[in-house]
Order: sequence, then C-alpha cells, then structure tokens
Amino acid sequence: MGVRLIIVLGYLLILLGIGWAARRRSKPGLADYFVASRTTSPIILFLTMAATNFSAFTVFGFAGAGWEAGYAFYPIMAFGTGFMALTFALIGRPVQRIGREHGLITPPQAVYQLTGSPGLRTLFFLVMTVFTLPYLAMQPMAAGYALESLLGIPYFAGAAIVTAIMLGYTFLGGFRGVSWTDALQGGMMLSLLVIAVAMIAEKLGGLTPAHHAIAGSVPALFSRPGLGGLYSPGIWFGYMALWFLCDPLFPQLFQRFYAGRDGRALTTTMTLYPLLTGVLFLLPITIGVLGRLSYPELPAGASPDQILPLMLSLHVPPVVEALVLTAALAALMSTLDSQLLTLSSMFTHDVYQPLRQRLRGASASERVPPWVGKGFVVALAMTGLAIAYRPPATFRILATQTFTGLAVLFPTMVAALYWKRMTAGAGIASILVGEGLVVAYTFGWLPRFGTLPVIPILAVTTAVLVAVSWVFGRGRRSPESWTPFTLSPRARIGWGVAFGILFLLGHDIWNWGDGRLAFLGYPWWVWMFLGLCGITALLFARLGRALNRHSR
Repeated sequence: MGVRLIIVLGYLLILLGIGWAARRRSKPGLADYFVASRTTSPIILFLTMAATNFSAFTVFGFAGAGWEAGYAFYPIMAFGTGFMALTFALIGRPVQRIGREHGLITPPQAVYQLTGSPGLRTLFFLVMTVFTLPYLAMQPMAAGYALESLLGIPYFAGAAIVTAIMLGYTFLGGFRGVSWTDALQGGMMLSLLVIAVAMIAEKLGGLTPAHHAIAGSVPALFSRPGLGGLYSPGIWFGYMALWFLCDPLFPQLFQRFYAGRDGRALTTTMTLYPLLTGVLFLLPITIGVLGRLSYPELPAGASPDQILPLMLSLHVPPVVEALVLTAALAALMSTLDSQLLTLSSMFTHDVYQPLRQRLRGASASERVPPWVGKGFVVALAMTGLAIAYRPPATFRILATQTFTGLAVLFPTMVAALYWKRMTAGAGIASILVGEGLVVAYTFGWLPRFGTLPVIPILAVTTAVLVAVSWVFGRGRRSPESWTPFTLSPRARIGWGVAFGILFLLGHDIWNWGDGRLAFLGYPWWVWMFLGLCGITALLFARLGRALNRHSR
C-alpha cells in the first residue's frame, strides 16, 4: 500500500509542478491562457490532441467493451477514430485560419464569425456544454474506480481528490500547462498499457495460448458482430460515421485547432493520429478479452468498466498495478482538464462578455475578471462529480449519447464553412430539430432503422438545414475573404474517391463472421485493420503535403 501511495502522490505532485512551470512561462492575455498564444508545435499539438481525446473511455470503457463483446470493438474504434482525423483538414485548417485572423478562442466564436448570429453562437455554447457534461462525468467515475482498486479509497472520495488536483494545475498553467501534462500523460498511457498486456498475458500462459483458450470457449469474441451480436453491419456503419461527425465538435478538441503554430501542425497531427489509434486502442481491448479467462462472470456488483482494475489486481505486481492505474488516471485527467478549460473559455467569451456588453455597455476589449471563468470551471467540476455520484450507465452508453448530441452540430459547422447560401436561421432550426430527435431516441420513441440514432438524425438535420437555407437564403451575408479548401476541383474529386474507397474497406461485411486466428492469436482481421490505419496515415501525409503546398 505504501509503494502505491507514493507512486500516485508522486505523479499528482509532478502534474502540479508542470502547472507551476507553465505558469512561469505564461504571458498576459486570454489568448495565452486559453490557446498558448497560438504557438503550439506540431508534436505537442499531436500529443495534446490525442491525450485530450483519449479519456477514461479509452482505458476503462475499451477494456469493458472487450470483455463484453470482444475484438469486434477494435476496428470501430481504431480505424473509425483514425479516419476521423480527416476532419482536421476539412474543419480544423479553415477554423485555424479564421481564428488567427480574427483573434478567436472558442468554438462558438467561429460560428459567430462565419454567420454573424448571436443566437447561433449561444446555441452552440449550450449544446456543447450540455452534451459534454456526461462525458465529463465519466472522468471522475473512472478516477473513483482506479483509486478504490489501487488504494482502497472509497469510490466517490477518489473521484473528488482527482478532480481537485486537476483543478489546481489547470488554474496554474492554463492551456500551456494542460498541453504539457497531456504530453506526459499520453506517453505514460501507451507505454504502461503495453507493459500491462505483456504481464497479464504471461500470467495466463502467453498471449497466443490464452487467445486460443478463450476462442475455444467463447468464439463470438473473435468474430463480427461480437458476443451478443452488438455490432451488426448497420451498427458498425453508425459508429464509423459517429466518430467522424462528433469528434471535431468536442469543444476541447475544436479549441486546439486555434492553438497550432500553423497549418503544418494540424496536418502532422492528422497524419500521426491513425497510427496511434491503431496501436493504442488494441491494448485495453486485449486486456478486456483476456479477462474472460479470469472472470467468465463478473463479481457481484461489478460492471464491465471495472475489468481493467480487476485484472491488474489479480495478475500484476502492486508496483506495476499502481503505475498502470496511474496511467489510467493520466488518460482521464488529460480529458477532464481540457474539457473544463475549454468550457470556461466559452462561458467567458460567449456568455459573460456579450451579456456584460449588452447590460453595461462594456467594451469587448475590457478585461474579464479571472474569477468568472474559474468559477464556471468549479461549477462544472461539481456537476460532473454529482453525475458520477450515482453513475447512470456504462462508459460506452454514456459516450454514445454524448457523441450523438454533439454530432447534431456537424451539418451547421460544415455549411457555415463551405456553403454560401447557408443562413443562421437554418442552422438554428437544424440544431433544435436534431436535439429534439436526440431526446426522442433517448426515450425510445423513434425507430432506429437497424443503425445508431445518429444516422437518421443526421439525415433529418441536414434536410432541415438545406430546406430552410434554400427558402430563406437570399439574405445570406457575404462569405469570408478566404477560401477554406484550396485544392483544385479535380484534386478534390480524386481525394474524395480515395477516402471513399478507404471508408468502404472499413466496412468489410464480406468478412463478417470470420473468426480465424492469426499472429499472437488475434483474429486475422485485427491485423488487416491495423494495416488500414497505416494506409490512412500515408494518405493523410500526402493530403497534408498537398494542402501545405497550396496554402503558400
């Protein structure tokens, strides 16, 4: 117990030290606090992008999904999330450019700059805040599980302790402190999960024999649609589309589009992203599948999300268990700090400042008291803890609901960037209808059509956006003076075909039901999807070079 406590306390003190060091490098002004003065280097941008997107869901939720359904979850997440990085070029690069030209800091500010609509800006703020809260709550939930398993601290006390530490270094260092800790946390998560898989596999007689033993008793874990038939072709397509539609609209990810030093920083991040997802995501899923040998049935009161700490406590030495669960803490804290920092900036710039200007006639350049954003951060952190006090669902279910609510914003964001006829009223109508459908699907009032709700919701919201824009679009203001996508029409068609074929290969329904085992006992198609992640990275690198060349 003493060694575990030293490891956890040492790690938390290191985070506070990084926050203090970042504070000493800080410059005056909100742009430095929230986006590090737009000077983040390509590698740090990549690491903070990855770390902030890979959360408690990535570690605890993925392991739980592996135990629950098997390796069918891997391609959906690894290839689907890697392919999503294409939006870093489609949305990220133009957003980065208008952010630099107009001094933007928050996601709703981009929408306001493009449409001139205060109502649409407020609606973006509300949707991003409301649908980030369940995802935010997953982080203290996972912290509670980790510290309960590691140190015997009661679940909710552990959640509160980690939240307090995270608030400390976020207040100290702002975005710079968050990005520096993200770099540390991302490296810890990858390296220590590799060690955990190796040690657990060794205790079970080796990875290949363990896989063969599990395949003999539960073969559905090694083929699609997975144990329980969770991932049918329709559900598969729904998840692949969901990541593409929602991830760039995560407020903490969107804000990082502003922080890069230049367009090359974003294209470097886009290129490296599928390589990381291909490797990293396989590790916790493997631990979950191996958990079927040690826990054919979960202990009373346990959920699938707890299989990772259960396996660690059973199969690895206490020091390694402490290090791996500390890496899991790193994953969740790197998401939680970014979520709170971004939501704080949104409240400051998109609610408090406009309201103060209307009520008091204050200047837009007038300094905002620091307590405004920090007070909102504390309020959000307490809300997340309140949700975590009685967890309403597993990580996978919480994440899916959150992602769907954010995906509703995708048609409006893309239309604001690329379609001159789009109106603010059409965007508002599209979002309101879409979120109404999210509520209806949450209560089971509408048919799913054999896929995830995001697919019919996206179809309806896009139709509303187009219809209202065509009817009332004559008053559309002049577009920005920049061109958001600089490739020639012929090049756009070529890239569209290439990525369309790649996305089709990610839906290899011709291999459905094939559970043949290959190297290290993994299903052979796991290696195929790892290869597709590599091909995706190569295509992204070529696209990035083309975009960089045309943007000179």
